[in-house]
Amino acid sequence: MALKFIDIGINLTDPMFRGIYRGTRAHADDLVQVLQRARRAGVDRMIVTAGNIGDCREALALTKDDPALFFTVGCHPTRCSEFDKYKGGPKEYFHALKTMLENPETKPKVVAIGECGLDYDRLFFCPKDTQIKYFEWQFELAELTGLPMFFHDRNTGGDFAAMIAKNRNRFKDGVVHSFTGTMEDLKFYLDQGLYISINGCSLKTEDNLKVAASVPVDRLMLETDGPWCDIRPTHASFAHLRGMTDEQKAIFKPAVKAKERFESGLMVKGRNEPCTIGQVLLVLADLHGMGAEELADVCYKNTLRVFFPNEAI
Repeated sequence: MALKFIDIGINLTDPMFRGIYRGTRAHADDLVQVLQRARRAGVDRMIVTAGNIGDCREALALTKDDPALFFTVGCHPTRCSEFDKYKGGPKEYFHALKTMLENPETKPKVVAIGECGLDYDRLFFCPKDTQIKYFEWQFELAELTGLPMFFHDRNTGGDFAAMIAKNRNRFKDGVVHSFTGTMEDLKFYLDQGLYISINGCSLKTEDNLKVAASVPVDRLMLETDGPWCDIRPTHASFAHLRGMTDEQKAIFKPAVKAKERFESGLMVKGRNEPCTIGQVLLVLADLHGMGAEELADVCYKNTLRVFFPNEAI
């Protein structure tokens, strides 16, 4: 059986996928090739993660004519200061998000509210109080639309958990993406009925692997979070990829070249892509003692149930 995936978190609006790094062009735009590699690897849908209203507009332009691409609408915690800085103020920013969700052209493409949550590792981008205030506003978007929520939680000392508990009646489903939490965090998320999404950053350490192995498969989703969060040789998960076949390597770990020596048709070194989602699957299948085909099928069905309920099996 051919493996089939939905990458629930991919930052395709990032300029790196157009060959631009920190404002400077390093190589030709190769987004088309990125998408071709993804489809060759069995990624039949991708959810483009939006982090602010600008991302939402870019995501709409990117996804509207591609039946495999969808996106989220919301504001990332590190960008929540944009509410206050927006022309017209916070209510106008919220109205812009709401208008995006109500747009008939947009509705078929938006599958979640987010990326939203809290991030205390990067308070230099946005202070804690501002993050908390505008995270709570975004639960209203979920209430208004009935859409699931796409969550971000980093080093929040219980504040994220408190916000979820306080607002749990305001949304039906939610997924904690790029999960790197503890066993205690996992238990809380599961008790709240949330789903857990795993990428390469979720699998760096031996402790990460123990927690990932404890995620019930009926609550598990897969993502790459590209262009970041690839699995690297220094990660504990790397050992679980030693048994990859040549066929698996060809589609999930294609040849790479540094961006300075860009070669059309090859991946760019250090820039993660949706095609690598198979590596995440193989690590998790090994951790759970399951066949890759069986686990891929379970994760795919979990994702349909939350983001594409009309197609749920």
